Amino acid sequence: MAKVNATTDARILVGIDISKNRHEVLIAIPGKTRRRRMTVLNVAADYQRLIETLRSFELPVAIGFEATGNYHRALVFALGAAGFELNLVSSVALARTREALHNSWDKNDPKDAQVILRMLEIGAVQVFHDPLVAGTCDIQELSKTYEMVARAKTELWHRILTHYLPLYFPEADRFHRSSRGDWFLAFLEAFPSPHLITAMEKDEFIAVAWPIVGRRVGKAALLADIYETSKTSVGLPVDPGSDALSMFRLVLRQGRSLIQQRNAIEARAAELLANHPDYRLLRTIPGIGPVNALAVLAEAGDLRRFRHHRQFLKFCGMDLATVQSGLFRGKSKISKYGNVRLRRVLWLASQAAVLKPANSFRDKFERYISQDRHNPDLRRKAYTAIAAKMARTIHAVIKSGEPYRPFFEGASPSGRTPFYRAVEAPSATS
Repeated sequence: MAKVNATTDARILVGIDISKNRHEVLIAIPGKTRRRRMTVLNVAADYQRLIETLRSFELPVAIGFEATGNYHRALVFALGAAGFELNLVSSVALARTREALHNSWDKNDPKDAQVILRMLEIGAVQVFHDPLVAGTCDIQELSKTYEMVARAKTELWHRILTHYLPLYFPEADRFHRSSRGDWFLAFLEAFPSPHLITAMEKDEFIAVAWPIVGRRVGKAALLADIYETSKTSVGLPVDPGSDALSMFRLVLRQGRSLIQQRNAIEARAAELLANHPDYRLLRTIPGIGPVNALAVLAEAGDLRRFRHHRQFLKFCGMDLATVQSGLFRGKSKISKYGNVRLRRVLWLASQAAVLKPANSFRDKFERYISQDRHNPDLRRKAYTAIAAKMARTIHAVIKSGEPYRPFFEGASPSGRTPFYRAVEAPSATS
């Protein structure tokens, strides 16, 4: 292709609509009104063909695309490795721009590529950070896999509590204390039915079950209580060799396997991040444990790229938004246009922080609900305010490189956080 005659600041603009098997590409060439279209299959040969085409213009290339699942990762990595500028387009902004340009909600891949190109022209794009290039790929995969395993375990645990135990051993429900422990599932795998327990003498049962329940306080009393409870159990008298109990044991083994996988991921994450400076700083914040710290680093990456905490709040979807038209002004609410996993982490961390003593999160929460401690709506707003405070604290700790210090924000004589520094939920009187 002939070299394009253009000014020194001219660029090749490329809009790409991503899909699973094929990508629609629209190229805007300086000095030409007609745009070039290409269809790139998700294969290495087509990737190279696109790269060579863009290089043939001998001009800087800026590429815009919308993240679509994980289908964009391979193509974008190849384009980034080729030295092209990468720009991310917001899905919400893309939909609104498409409706504005075409006066219709109708969409298709070539039309989306055209809208992405238009957004690239006007600069309505974001900088893309490739996790593999930024060095956060391992952290992200650990965090996402941990969430997948935890969700599978929670689902399986609920199935045990609501299906298998009511059928075969309803009274066993009161003996479990935490879903993190392996001993309860190990015990049920050995004794899925109370009739297997009462078939033995009490001393014989305690001797057999003793190593299964592990190291526990009051182990003898616990096993004696289980034995006496088994005598009056209303569980179905199924045959010990039945397929029903075999399926119950199969589910229990799956649950124990998920617990082992979760523990292995936690151990690997602790090993990987042990010397990570941001991880150490995050662990000093009340409510931020190993799992929450891992999720923050996986979803937010390097928080230093956010120049102000309001940028981080917007990234999380914790920024305030108000609907206003004419004389009408609605209530200010968090926008929720941001990272869903980060908002969930902030919410969970805020609930854990207010339970810990001597920290500014609990102090703020107590002041917030002091008007009516039992008002559920007020408590919800208080947790929202604490979640926003948690986001500001995370950003401040990472940005300053200093560990968390309780009550550092208490600069006013009243001990309240100044309004100009706070991102609050709606007040109780609103």
